[in-house]
Amino acid sequence: MSVLQMKRTTSKAEFVNTANQIYVETINFLTRISARYSRLLAEPVAKLAGEVIDHAEKANSIFPSDDQRRELRKAHLIEARASLMALDVRLTHCYLVMNQNPEGCFTTAKGKAVDAKEATVKLDKMAQSLGELIDRENELLKGAAKSTAQQKQKT
Repeated sequence: MSVLQMKRTTSKAEFVNTANQIYVETINFLTRISARYSRLLAEPVAKLAGEVIDHAEKANSIFPSDDQRRELRKAHLIEARASLMALDVRLTHCYLVMNQNPEGCFTTAKGKAVDAKEATVKLDKMAQSLGELIDRENELLKGAAKSTAQQKQKT
């Protein structure tokens, strides 16, 4: 049975789901870079997005039952956040590169280039969506780290 949307709460592991969304949207964003720049920019950016997922998954798989596990979980949350912040900077660089020639980033269903104005709007929407996900993930990771630290104080 599903829960009404207004009664839903944020899952304690929502940072894992958001990390996965960030990865998928990052890959989609990177496919818009021209081949000329893609070789230089895409791989390290995709790797950072992968690191966010990896550390989020590792943190989520550690049940903080003792001090050592709490510290390990917190370390992975910190690493996930560090990778996330680096990803944010790299995606900004990608956006700036793509914004120099936005019409080269999109084609119509028939394979023709989209005009510059429409391409800029699409590029801005993609960047905005990724930015919002990154901000949300940042808050979720900070909250999870704080919660992990507070569990230590309770015991």
